[in-house]
Amino acid sequence: MRTVTKGLSALLIGAALAVGTGTSGAAAATGTRGLEIAVPAYVHPGEAMLTGIQATHPAPSIVILNPNNGYAPFDAAWQAQADSLRTATTATGGHTKVIGYVDTNRTLRPIADVKATVDNYLRTGDHKLHVDGIFFDQSGRDCGTDNVTRDYYAELRAYVQNAVYALDPQAEELVVDNPGTAVADCYLEPGHRTADTFVTFEGSYAAYTGGGWLGGNVFNYNVGYYSGAALDPSGTAFWHLVHAAPNAEASTTALDTAFTRGAGYAYVTDDVMDNPWDAAPSWGFQSETSHAATLG
Repeated sequence: MRTVTKGLSALLIGAALAVGTGTSGAAAATGTRGLEIAVPAYVHPGEAMLTGIQATHPAPSIVILNPNNGYAPFDAAWQAQADSLRTATTATGGHTKVIGYVDTNRTLRPIADVKATVDNYLRTGDHKLHVDGIFFDQSGRDCGTDNVTRDYYAELRAYVQNAVYALDPQAEELVVDNPGTAVADCYLEPGHRTADTFVTFEGSYAAYTGGGWLGGNVFNYNVGYYSGAALDPSGTAFWHLVHAAPNAEASTTALDTAFTRGAGYAYVTDDVMDNPWDAAPSWGFQSETSHAATLG
């Protein structure tokens, strides 16, 4: 079946391209923000990775918690861990945002099942907000015919927004989509945006510094890959995740690269597949949060 893009108007695409293409200049174009560290922490409450995050000053800006891909109950132990992480102070003076992991299997999971997993985090029975939002993993990257794929994620974003508002009308929810690569720009179309932030790279250091970077955070079938800077006025739209970095120097290189490629969030580790997000990098978290704070 043919996939078509019915997203941004030609005028908006042109404006986005005018800001910058390729791998440089995107972050500077927003002029509002540098780089912050955002960590997938796929371990159980109280494990060393999470205690290491809690001891880090400045703290990471985002932490993903993952109770068995969202299927294990987000019970008192998980809630206490989330509550503790959310008290930490980041380099910008705010508090760490905690988001819960939910798999979407590229829209193959029925949306009702995905919403039920969202409820695991946001309808815990005590009517309290323990997470700031949701991390939708294995999300789509194409619009889909008549934008059906894009709209699947737009519906999920609205569901999270409503659930957070019901618990705390003053809270600012955070929704992240993780296609792991550049996303079609229809996902950022005003009025149809599917997430606040998109993971537009997830892969190894070798891929990130080699041929694995496709040339932009977003793409359009008419114009190819481009930075997406004009679609990202807050500087928070894009997040790069890099694993298998050989050493601390490579970590710094990857963070610098993420900044020049327009990422607002990044994380680099020497942890490796098949789960590169279950241990702290050997150089610790603070070297990353401190270095990121110097960028921008």
